[in-house]
Amino acid sequence: MIKSRLFLFPYWLTLKIRHWMYDTGRFKSRSFPIPIICIGNITVGGTGKTPHTEMLIEMLSRDYNIAVLSRGYKRKSKGFYLLSENDTAQMCGDEPLQIKQKFPQVAVAVCEDRCTGIEKLMEMLKMIPVEGKWNPSAAQNYVINGKEWVILLDDAFQHRKVKPTLNILLVEWNRPICNDNLLPIGELRDLPEQKRRAQIVIVTKSPQMDTLEGIYNETYAQESAATQEKIWRKRLNLNPEQKIFFSSINYGEPEGVFQSECNTRYKYSKEAIAFSGIAKSSSFVNHIELNWSLKKALVFADHRNFGQKDIKSISQAAKNNPLALVITTEKDSKRLLSNRYVNKDLKEKLFYLPIKSEILSKEARDEFKEILISTINSN
Repeated sequence: MIKSRLFLFPYWLTLKIRHWMYDTGRFKSRSFPIPIICIGNITVGGTGKTPHTEMLIEMLSRDYNIAVLSRGYKRKSKGFYLLSENDTAQMCGDEPLQIKQKFPQVAVAVCEDRCTGIEKLMEMLKMIPVEGKWNPSAAQNYVINGKEWVILLDDAFQHRKVKPTLNILLVEWNRPICNDNLLPIGELRDLPEQKRRAQIVIVTKSPQMDTLEGIYNETYAQESAATQEKIWRKRLNLNPEQKIFFSSINYGEPEGVFQSECNTRYKYSKEAIAFSGIAKSSSFVNHIELNWSLKKALVFADHRNFGQKDIKSISQAAKNNPLALVITTEKDSKRLLSNRYVNKDLKEKLFYLPIKSEILSKEARDEFKEILISTINSN
């Protein structure tokens, strides 16, 4: 234990000094004249940033114009890039492309520098205040007149150059930050104490707490949430003013990766071959095992650009199990769309599972949305 702490000391000290510089104003955090909601984590990978960003889009898009800004991890483009539905994951990153294709009316952009990205979004989409009100009438085809703009920062909790209107921190149920260490010994990218900057903490991938004997029960949901809130507040040592919510992952029905070439009869197969290239694949694999007879599971590194050898392994597993559908994650499907190694036979049986995050209990969902809207309106 002592050796590991000594090993982590340089990284710990670097983070400590960096945050001290921001806290004391020696490094400047920049505010913008537009509501900005940051969704991020302290644990590296797998906490559910993208599905929670999509959850916010669904909650807010009826009342606001939404723009999403992401880093675009492992993309080939550089600098600021505004996505179209026809982009590839290689050009803009798999997660931004997933959001853009699922919500084509939303402006989605990528940029390594979040301040530059916000400036470019405001410039390109004409997010300019006119007489105290936002006037998005010149904002190309992303505009719904009369609605204020809100920018969602995907995976930006550690980027302190931007001072968001609201910080949402995601903590995974099975990987609480209080039981972990900094990289490379543990999976923390930042100091656990930085949780204090979050106005909202969401415990993700929580077990269902709103069903009793398989039936939805709001009373049971409220009681379970209250009990877990006490446990997690103590575990994370949250301040009284910090709000805490619990969310779960829900998977949809399989959808063809290559819509025009898939054979829909495979959707009804009782057998499956699963493969994934995401940070934490256990939830995905467990879901497959519960709903299909899993013949083979292939697990690759996060954000894997599936090469010829990888596709060959997947195709061989499909050939050995001719009745099985081949199923992957929604994020992985975006990298497969432009993959030149995927042959016709594999395209016929290749499907993905849509993913969705949801705040547990209707009462909590309503409270969460109310906080979002009141924060945006008070900006």
